[in-house]
Amino acid sequence: MLSNITLGQYFPGDSPIHRLDPRTKILLTVLFISSIFLAESYAAYLLLALFTAVVIVLSRIPAPLVFRSLKPLWILIIITVLIHVFTTPGTVLWSYNILTVTREGIEQGSLMAARLVFLIAFSSLLTFTTSPIALTDGIERLLRPFRRIGVPAHELAMMMTIALRFIPTLLEETDRIMKAQMARGADFGSGGLFRRAQSLVPLLVPLFISAFRRADELATAMEARCYRGGENRTRMKQLKMGGRDLAAFASMFGLILLLATLKWGGVGGT
Repeated sequence: MLSNITLGQYFPGDSPIHRLDPRTKILLTVLFISSIFLAESYAAYLLLALFTAVVIVLSRIPAPLVFRSLKPLWILIIITVLIHVFTTPGTVLWSYNILTVTREGIEQGSLMAARLVFLIAFSSLLTFTTSPIALTDGIERLLRPFRRIGVPAHELAMMMTIALRFIPTLLEETDRIMKAQMARGADFGSGGLFRRAQSLVPLLVPLFISAFRRADELATAMEARCYRGGENRTRMKQLKMGGRDLAAFASMFGLILLLATLKWGGVGGT
């Protein structure tokens, strides 16, 4: 289960998506997530699926790897589908006591599940194709205008990037500790809820100790390199948007325009 969590992992490459400015990729991710809520018809969801597929192909990240990030959230997706299936009024297909399945519920549940799939798959491409350093610089540059009102842009960007960077490390550490405890006879899968919670103690204690030790080592390494925050910091690679970034924005705005046309133009209704 832990090996299926891909959040925070970066895969080096030289694809058109890798070469985009990190600010472009961050803004495009936000725009895409916002555009998902414009989809209300089958044609709109098909358009989102095609756009997501094209971006995955351009990123040269294997599609199974992208959709592997969905596995840790399959329970959330199933719960979302079931809530819509049993609570949406409409044409009754099956009924038993207080449970009623409607055709409209199945349709709405499937569409909401598709929204989650698009959101997770597209968002995972941001970390897959952007190095932690580039992601930090991009977030900092986007937050820089808010420094006038006291927002610590560099510190926020650094904390967010460090958190993303250490997710795979902590997951690997958790898996290693879990296997070591299981080799000593620990059982994490049997018993009731209270017993399972108790069985996590031998896992959580060494995990917290390891996390604090890594945090202390990181702080020591940053101090040894005379890290003093973002003031007077120089960069080997300056962020600069080019023609490919403008093309990416044009593609995204074209998608939003098409989705808005399908929503308010009365085309391709469900």
